[in-house]
Amino acid sequence: MIKVGIIGFGKMGKIRAHAIKANALGQIVSIFEVDKNLISDEYPFVESVDDIFNNEDINTLFICTPNYLNKDLTIRSLQAGKHVFCEKPPAFNEQDMQAVIAVEKKTDTKLMYGFNHRHHTSIKHIKHLIDSGEYGNILWMRGRYGKSTDTSFFDTWRAKKKLAGGGILLDQGIHMLDLFLCFAKDFHETHSFVSNLYWKLEIEDNVFAILRNNNNGIVASLHSTMTQWRHLFSLEIFLEKGYFVLNGLKTSSGTYGDEILTIAKNRSTAPAATWEDEEKIVYQTDRSWRSEIDYFFDAILKDTPIEVGNSLDALKLMAITDKLYQERT
Repeated sequence: MIKVGIIGFGKMGKIRAHAIKANALGQIVSIFEVDKNLISDEYPFVESVDDIFNNEDINTLFICTPNYLNKDLTIRSLQAGKHVFCEKPPAFNEQDMQAVIAVEKKTDTKLMYGFNHRHHTSIKHIKHLIDSGEYGNILWMRGRYGKSTDTSFFDTWRAKKKLAGGGILLDQGIHMLDLFLCFAKDFHETHSFVSNLYWKLEIEDNVFAILRNNNNGIVASLHSTMTQWRHLFSLEIFLEKGYFVLNGLKTSSGTYGDEILTIAKNRSTAPAATWEDEEKIVYQTDRSWRSEIDYFFDAILKDTPIEVGNSLDALKLMAITDKLYQERT
C-alpha cells in the first residue's frame, strides 16, 4: 500500500484524490489545504504542511498547489525521502528545474510531473501508430490550444505573474509543447510572438511559436490563446504516409467538445485522398487521470524508471519556454 499525502486541495487536488481512491493501491493518509472552505469531511486533513512532511508513514506526496510553490515543495519532498508527483508547470524556468534535478539525483525516490495529456487514450494511440513506422516519419505538427476567460480571471492567482510565472503558455501551451516533445523528441530552434494585447495583464494572453528539430527536420507550430472566446484543442500531425488529426479533448467540464481522432493514409497520385478515406475514432471517456496514477504507482511498486513525465522531460520543456519568453516581440 502506497501511503499518500496531498498538499493543496483545489481542483487538481480533488481530481488526484479521486483517482488515487479508484486505483486502490494507495491510501490517502493526510491532506493539507490553506483554504478552510475546501476542507471536506471525506478526507483526513491536517493543520500544517509540516504534519505531512514529518509523517514517516507517508511515502508519497502529491503537490497540487499554485505554480510558485511547485519547485520548493518538490525539493523539500525529495529531501524528506518521499516519492513526488507534482502538477505542471514543474518550475518557472530552466534554472529552477536544474535545482530540482540536483536534489533528485541525491535520492532514490520517484519524481513525476502531471503532463496529463500524454495519458489520454487518443494520444497513446497516436504514439503507438507513430512508433510502428506504418505512417513513415513525421514531417510537421500544428497545435492550437485556447480557452475563453472573463474578468473573474483577474481575481485568481493565475492572473498574477509572481504566483503563476507566466500566462497562457505555462497554463495550457506547455501541454501542447509536451506533446510535441513526445513525438519529435527535441527542438533546437524556436521563434515566438508573445503578446497581451487584450487583457493587458503582466502575463501573456497569446503565444504564437515555431519550433524545429535540426536532427530530423520536424517543424511544429503552436498557438496558445486566452482570447479565443471558446475552448478549443486541436493537434495535427502529418507524416510521410498519412496524418492524424485530434480535435477536442474529453474533460470533466465538457468544454472542449468531443475527443475525435481522425486517421488517414495519404495518396501521392490521383485521385487525391477524400474525406471518405478517413477513419474516425470518438473517445467517450477520459481515463487520463487514472492512467497517470496507475503509471506512477506502478513505477513505485516495481521500482521502474519514470519514462513519461520525468524531470528530464520537464527540463526540456522549461528550456523551450525560456526561449519562447526571451524571443517575445
